[in-house]
This record gives sequence, C-alpha cells and structure tokens, in this order.
Amino acid sequence: MPAKPGERKLQILQVLAQMLENPKGERVTTAALAARLRVSEAALYRHFASKAQMFEGLIEFIEQTLFGLINKITAEEPNGIRQLEQILALLLGFAKKNPGMTRVLIGDALVNEDERLQARINQLHDRLEATLKQALRVAATQGELAAEVDAAAQANALTSFVTGRWHQYAKSGFRRDPMEYWQAQWKLLI
Repeated sequence: MPAKPGERKLQILQVLAQMLENPKGERVTTAALAARLRVSEAALYRHFASKAQMFEGLIEFIEQTLFGLINKITAEEPNGIRQLEQILALLLGFAKKNPGMTRVLIGDALVNEDERLQARINQLHDRLEATLKQALRVAATQGELAAEVDAAAQANALTSFVTGRWHQYAKSGFRRDPMEYWQAQWKLLI
C-alpha cells in the first residue's frame, strides 16, 4: 500500500530527529538516513531537494510547535508572570521530550550545514526573546515587576538561561534533565 502524500516526508523528518538523539553528536549523512529508512538516497531527494531542506523541515516543526503553544499560553493566561513561567517551562519541557530537536535548537546539529539554517535558528531565538520581553511588559503593567526592571535585559537573561539549560542537556548526552531544579530556579529568575 503506497504512503499517503506527506507521510514519507514526515517519516524522514522523524528518523532524522531520532538520529540526532545520538549523544555522541555524530554528523548525520543522507546515506545513513537512507539506510535507517531502508530507502535509497534518491528516494530522500524525491521529498527534499537537499539535506538543508530536511533540517528546515525540522526547524519549521519546532517553530510551529513552540509558537503555537506560546500563543495558546498568552491567549489563555492574562497574568504576565504566569505567562513567563509557563513559557519557560514549555521551552525546557520541549527539549526534554525532543532531544534531537534540542541539538537543532542549540545549533549543534547544524555545524557544517548550510549557514542559513543557523541564521534561522538565531531568528527563532530572537523571536523567543521578544515573546519573553512582551510577557515581562505585561507583568510590569500589572504591577507584578518593579518599574525599573529593564524588560529587554531581563528577557535576554531568561533566554540565556533557557539556551544554557538546552546546552547542558545536549552536552551531557541527554542525561541532565533540563527541568532539573526548575521550581527553585524559577524563584531565583523572577
């Protein structure tokens, strides 16, 4: 029975993400990906014009997932501080559930790949920081933060915290839980 349109593409991305879960962080090749899928490399290229397009597919999945959930949080939670807490927990929890995607988020999986992929991840990080800044501004207007708090500086610090936890998780071979100490650290962060 032939696969439905898009199913094979999704399967390729899922296997690519699984391969990125290798704690040794070895470079993923199209030959290894094709072998894992039990197809020829030519079959991969029927769905993606290049390996860069495969990584773009993963980045697109990350963006859609994270920002879809963040938009849900900001729409449902009026309190800026609780928005921040939920967004940060979401970002750490996403990494925990998706170790291969974490390597994409920190750029580790993109080394030696097309430069535009790292630029796109950088843009994603900038969007996350802007989202945190907006939640901080909401909290400030609600009187939840001191008036002198610099929302841009605080958002940058929170973004750095999250990316640091992502790095620690990936570099530990996915042994250091990114949610470790979360409750205690949240109190320190805010």
